[in-house]
Amino acid sequence: MLDLTKLARQMQGLSQHLTLEAAASRQRLELAQQHLKNAYESQQDLIDRQEKWRDRILFANATPIEPLETCIDIPVPPKIHTVIATDGSQIAPNHHEIAYCYLLNIGRVVLHYGQNRHPLLDSLPEVFYRPEDLYMSRQWGIRTEEWMSFRRTASETTVLAELACGAAQGETPALAMVDGSLIYWFLEQLPMDARDRILPPILEAWQQMRDAKIPLMGYLSASRSIETMNFLRLLACPHPVPDCKSHCPNQLEKVPCKIFEQLRDTSVWATRLKPGQRSTLWRSNSPILELYGDQTIYFCYVHVGTEIARIEVPAWVAQNATMLDQALGLMLAQVQKGYGYPVAIAEAHNQAVVKGGDRARFFALLEQQMIKAGLKNVGTSYKEARKRGSIA
Repeated sequence: MLDLTKLARQMQGLSQHLTLEAAASRQRLELAQQHLKNAYESQQDLIDRQEKWRDRILFANATPIEPLETCIDIPVPPKIHTVIATDGSQIAPNHHEIAYCYLLNIGRVVLHYGQNRHPLLDSLPEVFYRPEDLYMSRQWGIRTEEWMSFRRTASETTVLAELACGAAQGETPALAMVDGSLIYWFLEQLPMDARDRILPPILEAWQQMRDAKIPLMGYLSASRSIETMNFLRLLACPHPVPDCKSHCPNQLEKVPCKIFEQLRDTSVWATRLKPGQRSTLWRSNSPILELYGDQTIYFCYVHVGTEIARIEVPAWVAQNATMLDQALGLMLAQVQKGYGYPVAIAEAHNQAVVKGGDRARFFALLEQQMIKAGLKNVGTSYKEARKRGSIA
């Protein structure tokens, strides 16, 4: 139980800290705005330096594909269209439960607008209990709980492609959306054998949507990315060339170009964009994208009215101006229908979420099956039973 009386004593110090941090953040924002204006004139030179020294730069940064001062109004989408979204949830394996297994639940949503077609709102559950599902990842030093979340990411994408290719009709505009980034940073830490179990099915699903001409989009709310701010660090670098490996090998220390530290991309674009506008289109240079082939990731920032959202798309969407504009228009309409967040993604989450009652029913069903199979002493551990109730 949380002791609020003791906690209240610490609140004053936290309040003072936040006040000081807000003042420092305003100073960083003013500095970033000035560097952004200066970069307008030297954009191509910065890109050339970035490309030439990319193997020596030790911080994540992106490349602007359009002029930095770009602020484009997003067009109104067509009234007749279809939006598809998936999201996932899970029940993690627990040695204290009646059986060691895990469940993935993929929420599926297909919304048709201006058409006489029923929507799809349901979920697709799958239980994993075989040894190869539970213990395979241990050969790579990956915990089962982590592996479960990686498998969920792949399942969300493959289900999305199946829905998109099956739901779209003729020339009706469509958009496939996922919650979160299309850049799977976690893959950087995985051995190649483990990556090969996760990434190829995802890229194959993307290719299916590409062939069907259905744009794919990742929607990031409250993005913490600093990739565009890091591009401005090339301008702030005091050295003749941005050779981090020679001049600043330890990026955890205070280095001269880290003048925007802790300032997010969204903070700067919030001062540049009006509601309904998008920023410059950027290409991410994350090392993991080398494995994506010709489906590398581009992104932009959009003022959706309630916040600055980061929007990510594969190269085949970014390089098709008509497809990109239409996809952004459909996305913005989804945010408006969802009162600040895409309604299709929100509904996919609602379909996927596993509530406490669902969890109890899952294990009750599992217990019935185990008893039918003739297993004895079926039940939770004493530890788990005691955690669920108090005798004090």
